[in-house]
Amino acid sequence: MIRVGVFGAAGRMGTTVCRAVLDDPELELVAAVDPLHAGIDLRQLGVEAPSMQVAGSADSLADAGAEVAVDFTVVDAARANLEWCAANGVHAVVGTTGFSADDIAGFRTQFDASTANAVIAPNFAIGAVLMIRFAELAAPYFETAEVIELHHDQKIDAPSGTAMLTVERMAAASDEWAPDPTTKTVVDGARGGVGAAGIRVHSVRLRGLVAHEEVLLGTTGQSLTIRHDSYDRTSFMPGVLLAVRRVRETAGLTVGLDSLLGL
Repeated sequence: MIRVGVFGAAGRMGTTVCRAVLDDPELELVAAVDPLHAGIDLRQLGVEAPSMQVAGSADSLADAGAEVAVDFTVVDAARANLEWCAANGVHAVVGTTGFSADDIAGFRTQFDASTANAVIAPNFAIGAVLMIRFAELAAPYFETAEVIELHHDQKIDAPSGTAMLTVERMAAASDEWAPDPTTKTVVDGARGGVGAAGIRVHSVRLRGLVAHEEVLLGTTGQSLTIRHDSYDRTSFMPGVLLAVRRVRETAGLTVGLDSLLGL
């Protein structure tokens, strides 16, 4: 039985993680942390569980003997939570996005010096991981590509971590991309942001969506569209639970689910 604590337990992803842990016979939910909702019982958040109050600090994970902490918060909070995990020997599974390259380098140093390990993934939906891999495989056979990512209207970072990782993998697979032909822009930003290798990335924020991405690739006489849709936050749970089970044996920092899936 793996003892699990959840950071951001009162948020939409946090409550979904709590339910998934409770439903898994191999896992035990031992702590829920959310400073803005400290003192609330999980049942008040719609989580059908034995009575458990949301705690205000990470120390509650240590008190409860948590072996793995799952973090779906915001960047500033996640930085502090990861530092705490590394310092206290608690393995971390992190779905928070928006980390910089310097953040990742810092986490790698922290966990290399720790008895704990960490898995950070921009997207825990297994279908999204496969989408990125398919785009990477297709990249050398096309000269033009653009990525459109679509999310709910509460997401504060753009482009998404999934979109940025997609572009990075495509750029690493091929450096032969045609230049953007645009010479006149009627509305600023109409061509989206410029990612690795000049691949354009477009972000949509729309109420009613969850998480979606479309990769468009084109070459002479043909195009290829690769799309993944998460219609509900439960779509991320198989990947989260996989990481929770595997993080203890995955040394240091692992970025992405690829290696856990054997890709």
